[in-house]
Order: sequence, then C-alpha cells, then structure tokens
Amino acid sequence: MSLANRMALASPQVRAVCVEANEFPHLSAQFRVRGVPHTVINRRSAFVGALPEREFVAAVLEGAGIPVEEPHEAPSGPSTEISG
Repeated sequence: MSLANRMALASPQVRAVCVEANEFPHLSAQFRVRGVPHTVINRRSAFVGALPEREFVAAVLEGAGIPVEEPHEAPSGPSTEISG
C-alpha cells in the first residue's frame, strides 16, 4: 500500500486509492478480494500479495499495459584483464 501511494506522489499519471477490505465489503465483493494486499490496476488487472519493490512496479506497469524490459545483467563468464 505504501509503495502505491509513493508511486502516486511521484507521478501525476498514477492514482492510488487504499481501501480497508473489511470496512467496504461491497468493494471487496466487486473486486473479488480473497487476500490482502490485493492490488487492482485500472479495473482490468490485479494481483494478490506483497511483492518486492522492483516486482511490484513491474506488475503495475504490466497491468497498465506498459511493456517492461527485463534488466540486463552483466555477463557471468570469466573476466579477462589485460595489463601492460
């Protein structure tokens, strides 16, 4: 919940609304909440559970239809050092 709020503060294109599922049973039923946290993106996509920050942001972007590139990792092979 905190990360969603921080994303909304950082970008005018993001809006976060946090709802207490037990206090709003009609919304819980509408969005089929079975576990918390339950994150809904643009009423089209959702995921359940706490995710690490990088995965949360990727899931939100993917749910919004924004392509997410996997970060490129450094080659894991042996390095060659040339000294002279």
